[in-house]
Amino acid sequence: MTKKKALITGITGQDGSYIAEYLLGLGYEVHGIIRRVALEDQKHRLWRIRKIQGDIKLHCGSLESYPSIYKIMEEVQPDECYHLAAQSFVSYSFEDEFSTFNVNINGTHFILSSVKNACPECKVYFAASSEMFGKAEEVPQNELTRFHSRSVYGISKVAGYDLTRNYREAYDLFACSGILFNHESPRRGFEFVTRKITSAAAQIKLGLMDKLYLGNLDAKRDWGHAGEYVKAMHAMLQQGKAEDFVIGTGETHSVREFAETAFKLLDLNYKDHVEVDKEFFRPAEVDLLVADSAKAKKQLNWDYKLTFEQLVEEMVKNDYEFFKKNSDK
Repeated sequence: MTKKKALITGITGQDGSYIAEYLLGLGYEVHGIIRRVALEDQKHRLWRIRKIQGDIKLHCGSLESYPSIYKIMEEVQPDECYHLAAQSFVSYSFEDEFSTFNVNINGTHFILSSVKNACPECKVYFAASSEMFGKAEEVPQNELTRFHSRSVYGISKVAGYDLTRNYREAYDLFACSGILFNHESPRRGFEFVTRKITSAAAQIKLGLMDKLYLGNLDAKRDWGHAGEYVKAMHAMLQQGKAEDFVIGTGETHSVREFAETAFKLLDLNYKDHVEVDKEFFRPAEVDLLVADSAKAKKQLNWDYKLTFEQLVEEMVKNDYEFFKKNSDK
């Protein structure tokens, strides 16, 4: 029996590494697109996929180059494409709006067009985002909730969502979007607030730093585990027809709660170490994002079972061990 082939953009990121491992476990032949610079700095750029690097095939390409994307599509002929790569740090999208639009919108367009022209039977997953909802008119948010983005990142994801829908409707491409709410893990980038908190708590406990500066402590998000969310991504591409799905826990917690929980796990009081810095406030904050994943639960048979505390604990333990090990060197 021929193995199914999957092509992943953003394979070196948090979600990319988890979906690659999951697909390998299901017997897939896994390919990934990386920038050439990643091969020149493998220690820092490929750390999430190091243990599976020998089991996957990497292709150098750029989301800013249609010819390079098309060439890879034509060569690999994937059965499934998981388009996860993006400029995904919301705060940075306010600083460099142009590169965010260029990578996120054009990159998605290049992926869809390449599939249409080089391998039209390939099923495409587009990584949409809860940031598309922004200043949402209803709580919780589902597949029918109107978008009101409050960041360039969110706007770029709405454009990608619309492009994906348009290719589905205009060209009969199996293309769907997963509207994923915030998903974290020990593989989260250090610039994101959750990892910023857990890594700081670990370093403070070890005496490596003293203060953590954060923005809006009252901002609330629906935080889940990325390792569980990638299972929903795969399930979407196994359906009889392409549809879009909201994926989240259905619970909301504030940045303050996240910090309090993380520090408490290390017998610390966050109030002694966390200070608010206006520099980290967004120009336009979103109000309350919380997912209604009833459709995914019913149609994909996907359900989220981890608790908020379990997620924070896994991240804190990982960071404590990481900094303890590296501070001893």
